[in-house]
Amino acid sequence: MIQTLFGSLQPENKEEKTSLFDRMKQAVTRTRENLSEKIEEIVSFGKEIDSDTLDDLEASLVSADLGVKTAHMVLEALREKADHKQIKDANELKRLLKEEILAILATTPAKVVKTEGPEVVLVVGVNGVGKTTTIGKLANALRREGKTVLLAAADTFRAAAIEQLEIWGSRTGVEVIKTKPGGDPSAVLFDALSAAQSRKTDCVIVDTAGRLHTKTGLMAELDKMRRTAQRIIPGAPHETLLVMDATTGQNGLQQARLFTEAAGVTGIVLTKLDGTAKGGVVVAISQELGLPVRYVGVGEKIGDLLPFDPQAFVDGLFN
Repeated sequence: MIQTLFGSLQPENKEEKTSLFDRMKQAVTRTRENLSEKIEEIVSFGKEIDSDTLDDLEASLVSADLGVKTAHMVLEALREKADHKQIKDANELKRLLKEEILAILATTPAKVVKTEGPEVVLVVGVNGVGKTTTIGKLANALRREGKTVLLAAADTFRAAAIEQLEIWGSRTGVEVIKTKPGGDPSAVLFDALSAAQSRKTDCVIVDTAGRLHTKTGLMAELDKMRRTAQRIIPGAPHETLLVMDATTGQNGLQQARLFTEAAGVTGIVLTKLDGTAKGGVVVAISQELGLPVRYVGVGEKIGDLLPFDPQAFVDGLFN
């Protein structure tokens, strides 16, 4: 039995947790500044915090890309307190907001699964969101934890994708199983899983074609890959991660909704969190899709992939 992939990369000591908080806080700087500035405007000059104030705040949460539905749900929980004049100032308002947002994020904990043999992770997403880079960073993190990893270059529709994955394989010391451009993705997956079984590899990470959710043929190919994985390793794929670009905000949420329906997504990797003021989409993903955010990308370096910690995220937004 091996520990599940996503249970193995959490910070183990106080120093690592402190570092995680600092990096998360830095990553959400633009979102925090956006929110804090608007909250200060809303409650400035000793303004009473009432229903009108919360209406303004709801609009601010929507602008941070929590989305209309999620922002409304968060604020509804505060309206009764405001009506009874139980929210005294901006600090109290922020504290209550933190509690409500953390409660949403805490409802989608990471799934802990024990599995025999290799853990199989399909990585899906449209071109341009940082999918191949995310795979490389994840492979690096696993290697640092002492795990053995194999990469499957099953994005055979784009020759550059195979080359990019090989570059990451070279950087991380991980072998890449591949075929020629235009080859059968399921055949690549078959070879990779067979090799992983014989070598007792801990994890196989599978790159897939940058699928547009409107391309039914490509989605059918992804379904074929899932069936292939199940034939070789019962229960596989153990995770299907959708890589999303945080800067796309609510557009990315719609993309995630369609991928979830078609591809059986079990978790999200949110890239470019450090480059957007729309970090509230993390909350919308958790509330509207019921999907956990597994990792967040916070930079271009090989170590700039953080396991998502709801407490660190919320503290970073408001502290």
